[in-house]
Amino acid sequence: MKNPFPYRFIAIEGNIGAGKTTLCNQLQKDYDCRLVLEQFTDNPFLPFFYENQERYAFPVELFFMTERHKQLQENVAQQDLFQELIIADYFFLKTLLFAKNNLSTEENRLFQRLFNILNTSFPKPDLLVFLHRSVDNLLKNIKSRGREYEQEITPEYLQGIQNTYYEYFRTENTTPILIIDVDEINFLTSKRHYDMIIEALSKKYEAGVHHLSFVNS
Repeated sequence: MKNPFPYRFIAIEGNIGAGKTTLCNQLQKDYDCRLVLEQFTDNPFLPFFYENQERYAFPVELFFMTERHKQLQENVAQQDLFQELIIADYFFLKTLLFAKNNLSTEENRLFQRLFNILNTSFPKPDLLVFLHRSVDNLLKNIKSRGREYEQEITPEYLQGIQNTYYEYFRTENTTPILIIDVDEINFLTSKRHYDMIIEALSKKYEAGVHHLSFVNS
């Protein structure tokens, strides 16, 4: 299927429970694109991390970084000329953002050195989409999907992640970033809402941050 978007590599980002993987799966179903999904359930440290963040933050982030690197090396760095569109539910720099939020100063300094070694061969996304939801709605989604190890996630932790993303967005001026407020829409059950997302992805954006809100749509 011909790529309907003016981008070859789109990363769909968002906080925990924002709906990024749900959107990516729907895009793959409709447009037969190459899909890169984070395999977070394979991380053996994740359940322990939510119980004791200070102890398990470094191994959980190290595992995520190496797995993301492997995935992107296989699916993005070695591009398939016959695959016109790649959709991922993360971008590699996410690794550094979560580490900044979760690690101590010394751990983060070491982690950044490792990250810089690995972050040499990947192209940046042509478009970075961030699905914004309020912390209250993130918690509702986390509760409803019922992953036992996520039920200990606190509002403060989610807010910290949200703040870290937005701090990064303020400094990034080489990549188009589209922040979509999806608090009051449901693109999984409403075709109209989903079509609004598709229309937004079909536009060409300059580098920098762009905001889109569907409030009361």
